[in-house]
Amino acid sequence: MPTNLATAARLQAPDFLPGSVWLAGAGPGDPGLLTLHALHALNTADVVLHDALVPPDILALAATPRRHDVGKRAGGARTHQLRINQKLIALARDGQRVLRLKGGDPLIFGRGGEEALALAAAGIPFRIVPGLSAAIGGTASAGIPLTHRMLARSVVFATGHAAPGSLPDELDFASLARIDVVVFYMALHHAGTIAERLISAGRAANEALAFISDATTPRQRVTQATLATAGAVAARLDRQAATLIVVGPVLALRDMISPLQQTAPMTLVPARRAAAGDAR
Repeated sequence: MPTNLATAARLQAPDFLPGSVWLAGAGPGDPGLLTLHALHALNTADVVLHDALVPPDILALAATPRRHDVGKRAGGARTHQLRINQKLIALARDGQRVLRLKGGDPLIFGRGGEEALALAAAGIPFRIVPGLSAAIGGTASAGIPLTHRMLARSVVFATGHAAPGSLPDELDFASLARIDVVVFYMALHHAGTIAERLISAGRAANEALAFISDATTPRQRVTQATLATAGAVAARLDRQAATLIVVGPVLALRDMISPLQQTAPMTLVPARRAAAGDAR
């Protein structure tokens, strides 16, 4: 299968100009969920600055070997945001086509807004390429509708991880408790506290909760719990896996949807192997 889908589909891709930056979302993990704009950028960029959550299958689509991991992972190595901003600006001023590739969508808990402001202040031209957010792609892959006209008419995305690593003080759990479906990003370490505060704000202790780890990848796992058991279940999960927490009545639909749902992600097949398969 051609990697340059824009050419294969006879689409005219926008120019990725030297001296500019594209802030692009790589989606939740499955290479098949990349947008055509993101794939075009991977084929065109002179240098890629990527987050830790971007999987190797997607990075392998980059035409350039210049790929720099500038990710931030809880408890691990991290690149300070100011240094990332400075590097983007310096590379663009050097005339490079700079791809800033982020997991999910760059503007949903991805600091894309901060980087866009830094580029704008420095006078660097840039393009924002939306990506499929993990909350949308991950729940769909897990067979969990985020809304349903009989069960859920409201949904909210919230972060469970402040800059110092603590639970954000500004989270209004009284308001969150009134939303039908709540999806928490980066919240595994605080799952027990989040559950306790939702219960204190009025949600039922036996309400369903799900952990979705490594969504849309071959490693995807969905672990079900309740608000009452959330802390104990979270303690048994891999703390290094990217994990969403979903709370809401739509979780009751998963057992009806997921058994027949086809969810195999797209995989990258080496060109030599693909050619041999075609010959057969």
